[in-house]
Amino acid sequence: MTIVIIGAGIGGLTAALSLRQAGFRDIRVYDRVAELRPLGVGINLLPHAVRELSELGLGERVAELGTAPGTLAYFNRYGQPIWREPRGLDAGYRWPQLSVYRGRLQLALLDAVRERLGADTVRPGHRLTTVEHGPHTDVACFDTADGEVRVEAGLVIGADGIHSALRRQHHPDEGEPVWNGLTLWRGTATVPAYLDGRTMIMAGDGEQKFVAYPVGAPDATGHARVNFIAERRTGGTGGASADWNRAVDPAPVLDLFRDWRFGWLDVPAVIAAADEILEYPMVDRDPIDRWTHGHSTLLGDAAHPMYPNGSNGASQAILDARTLAYHLATAPTTEQALAAYEADRRPATTALVLSNRRQGPEQVMVLAHERAPGGFDDIHDVIPAAELTEIATGYKRAAGFHPDALNTRPSLTPPDPAR
Repeated sequence: MTIVIIGAGIGGLTAALSLRQAGFRDIRVYDRVAELRPLGVGINLLPHAVRELSELGLGERVAELGTAPGTLAYFNRYGQPIWREPRGLDAGYRWPQLSVYRGRLQLALLDAVRERLGADTVRPGHRLTTVEHGPHTDVACFDTADGEVRVEAGLVIGADGIHSALRRQHHPDEGEPVWNGLTLWRGTATVPAYLDGRTMIMAGDGEQKFVAYPVGAPDATGHARVNFIAERRTGGTGGASADWNRAVDPAPVLDLFRDWRFGWLDVPAVIAAADEILEYPMVDRDPIDRWTHGHSTLLGDAAHPMYPNGSNGASQAILDARTLAYHLATAPTTEQALAAYEADRRPATTALVLSNRRQGPEQVMVLAHERAPGGFDDIHDVIPAAELTEIATGYKRAAGFHPDALNTRPSLTPPDPAR
């Protein structure tokens, strides 16, 4: 069976590798850009995603790209502690949490695809225009510099992101991504290591927030490369401008955070040290009631774009890819496999999209601000310990990475990949 994947991002490339592991051979990946380049700044891969990459034989390769945070800590906008928990191996997982550059991860996956599937598997310069559905196969139609290209396939996978052409074909009236009024500024900077050098921090509330985490170990001078996200409710542009690579002047962002100095972290100094600042609105899309049409389905941000609360976007795309490949390898027919894939993944990701709209695990910062806007002496006077624990634990269950469940869940590697 010929399988066509639209999009050479993290989800699409993981799908290609997973399908190859599952025994499929005729796999082609198409991307609209003429040249694949590393884009974006830092992302977090949660343990459930690292497990899947490890089971693809990529665990060590990915681990070399970044660093493993040992702690996640939430603070209010004054730097007062709200909640702290261990992460990754320190939390009892069998797999670490990894902080990596998105572009470096994408290129590592691209190299693995070319090694395992062949150098010509990924074909840039192909913009999907439509998918024609037939009784037994679908035809993906592309616009290229040399004219139209038509590819017949037993399965077409739309992994083409939040502006997915395949999704738009079946939801033409959906419009632009939904903006919640928050604007994000992302960057990386080399700054003095803070706290223990292995902590991911989130400080602020529902109106303004700062996130930082190291993407490398401290050097001999005590400095570390840090990825950060500064966030503020603004009157800026909406979902039509969702672009992960729009550089802006750092001065206005610095002004918004000029008073955020916590003693253990100087937020304005981190922003000022950035190589560049990338801006985009916080957007998602409303969940849809169907991903599959004919012999085509959606995956990753094309299926369920979500707010980045909880660090789950890339991780969920990886889970999609692995789940789809597993069902295609084990179900009697493609139709049954696609139905099983949707049954596994669509309800789970729908719940996650909606949870992230309520701030996900970052809800603890919102509650702290609502109940004690001027700060507090002891967080447990504001939010009981049991309530904090339930928010953190509940999100892990919803996102599929509670340690007890993840450590004991059966593998998504097909038991018999020969096909």
